[in-house]
Amino acid sequence: MEGNILLHAVTAALYLALGAYFWHTRWRAAAPSTEKRWADYAVPVPLALHTWLLWTELLQAETLHFGFGQALSVTLWLAVAIYWVESLFLNVQGMHGIVLPVAAVCAFLPALFPGPVTPAYTQHLAFRTHLLLAMGAYSLFTIGAIHALLMAVLDRNLHGDAPRSRRNGDRSKAALLHGMLAGMPPLLTLERLLFRILGVGFILLTLTLASGILFSEELFGQPLQFNHKTIFAFVSWFIFGALLAGRRFYGWRGRRALRWTTAGFAVLLLAYVGTRFVLEVLLGRT
Repeated sequence: MEGNILLHAVTAALYLALGAYFWHTRWRAAAPSTEKRWADYAVPVPLALHTWLLWTELLQAETLHFGFGQALSVTLWLAVAIYWVESLFLNVQGMHGIVLPVAAVCAFLPALFPGPVTPAYTQHLAFRTHLLLAMGAYSLFTIGAIHALLMAVLDRNLHGDAPRSRRNGDRSKAALLHGMLAGMPPLLTLERLLFRILGVGFILLTLTLASGILFSEELFGQPLQFNHKTIFAFVSWFIFGALLAGRRFYGWRGRRALRWTTAGFAVLLLAYVGTRFVLEVLLGRT
């Protein structure tokens, strides 16, 4: 166990160091470089350590522990992996400055909060399929939420906040905003990427809910129950479905799309992570 804690700490430290590097070179620099640097190729190192931790603790462990810490760890692992792959084709390295520090925190959470021991049904293939689909959906919607946050900041800057910052003499803020704009793709590119991510995430969320309905008796020994977790999941599915339909048929975009994305992600987060946090940390229950 001590070895795993040390590995969690090393993984978190590497994520944090790389995140700080990307923050200073891609966001705070006056003119961020678009050239590949050593750090672009160093991201797979903590990602590989993170992969090993998840493999040994979630798939190879005789006794499976799974709580909000593991859920966030898996989600950010997938987020880092997807962003690193995207960075090979698009100039999105600036996003590492946001994602990697969050991944550092989430990679260490399972060491602090091991989570409850899961029941016997977690050994079933149906459950593992359901869990894999759910974590894939959570990951993609996490990336979508980060995209939405970044797009909101960039959109606000483009609509006049930067000149006001300069009039007030806030040069550091102006330099940061300039670095963000210089180091990131255009808003239209980010918007197209956002809806591709949300589209795949919606498919995975649909499959997650469908597998939960189909295998509820096998997984949990009882028919599907509409508790708070299930209700939150279906509400988030409706929100994202409405957003994608609005985009397809009415051309929704801009701030309206960002608000719907943020709302859907917040509800989805409550569906599992928020519930487990309240039970495990605030109430001390499993």
